[in-house]
Amino acid sequence: MTDILFGPFGLGTSAARVTSQLSHDPAYVQREWGDGTASPLYTPVVERVNEPLAEEVNRRLVAWAAECGFEGENLELLGKAGFGKLAMLTHPDSDDPDHLLIAAQMNAAWWAADDLYADDSEMGATPTALPPRLALVMAAMDPVAPAGEFTAPLEEALRADPILVALRSGVEHMSRYGSAAQIQRVNYSTFAMFVSWNAYAAWRYTGEYPPAWEYLAARQHDSFYTSMTLIDIVGGYELPATMFYDPKIRQAAFQAGTATVLVNDLHSVEKDAADENPVCNMVLQIAADRDCSLQEATEATVELHNTIVRDFEAGHRNLQAVPSLELQRFLRGLRAWMGGGFEWHATNPRYKSKPTPEPSSHEEPPAAD
Repeated sequence: MTDILFGPFGLGTSAARVTSQLSHDPAYVQREWGDGTASPLYTPVVERVNEPLAEEVNRRLVAWAAECGFEGENLELLGKAGFGKLAMLTHPDSDDPDHLLIAAQMNAAWWAADDLYADDSEMGATPTALPPRLALVMAAMDPVAPAGEFTAPLEEALRADPILVALRSGVEHMSRYGSAAQIQRVNYSTFAMFVSWNAYAAWRYTGEYPPAWEYLAARQHDSFYTSMTLIDIVGGYELPATMFYDPKIRQAAFQAGTATVLVNDLHSVEKDAADENPVCNMVLQIAADRDCSLQEATEATVELHNTIVRDFEAGHRNLQAVPSLELQRFLRGLRAWMGGGFEWHATNPRYKSKPTPEPSSHEEPPAAD
């Protein structure tokens, strides 16, 4: 760790200036959320709000989605989901709509797969169909070698599903700006996320939901960490693999991703509990484990979120001594993603809902929105 992070990088005073500037960057605040009755969330401030930029990215996204084969209600829902705004809020170091479109496309495609394949029973998600669907997603994102007569039916399947078309197209667009190493980093973080999705599917199928600690272990690999692997690609630079995979930097990225996904869980309680095949959610798992009210479980989740964010803040502060422009920019990108992710959840109609009724004591806990 020491040799990698503190070895010579040849950046001299430029890196020193970046490190100095970071101490004056936007910091962290306590923010109310939901209906304001729960304790506030400790989160980075939002670094940029530019609605015209968000609208332009979203316009391009909807046109692209139609080209991928989304239509009718699914296209309308995708257009209203605000992925252009998500990209604008979470990647403040880029003003280029085409770069931001990378994040909008990939997040939209991941979300569509999550809803249509994994989570939403009303939209066709079924636990038993999920694993083979995800196997095809991997083939769409990371093309397999030609296999003679067996390649043609695979290609036909990959062209028949808008989600598969979107993921393949999104990776192709991303490849215009990212290196081969960056693209594979995104692919393999996605595939690791799929392992967690398959765990959720098994829990839903059997009705044997996990304790909160086991759910959280899976959730940390199914978090906004996957979205955050796009930070340097969208920003137009590359964090070297020796740094990206360094344990301390990887820990910071997982903390940022997990904190943001806990925000998602807090905003998604009602939607997750209402599905006919209940979806896992940290609030609901804690409530089941402790046989406590949703209000108490919510407070425990808020406390966990705030602890993780403060741990990230401390780790970020320690890593500011590393003389690497790319690393400092990436760490700030992680922080910006947390702040932007909070803002997106707080302002997105998808997460505006009535309070969830308390479950009866005999109910199984609902389970990744």
